[in-house]
Amino acid sequence: MSEVIDARGLSCPQPVLMTLEGIKKTDADEMVVLVDAEASRENVSRAVRGQGWQVCSITSEGETSRLKIQRGPK
Repeated sequence: MSEVIDARGLSCPQPVLMTLEGIKKTDADEMVVLVDAEASRENVSRAVRGQGWQVCSITSEGETSRLKIQRGPK
């Protein structure tokens, strides 16, 4: 099961900071980030790419966007 970071209800930069902190702490190669603002979705996507991770998929369920991110090749 992937680690889940629930950043719904938070405004930037909090979702980005939570995601970056999660990336630093995890040994997992995959995580899920939940956000509910378009700006947060875009900013988190940009931030994870800067850390060598990739966004595998983005799905929307109502106002919530679910970003599945994966560690890039080592």
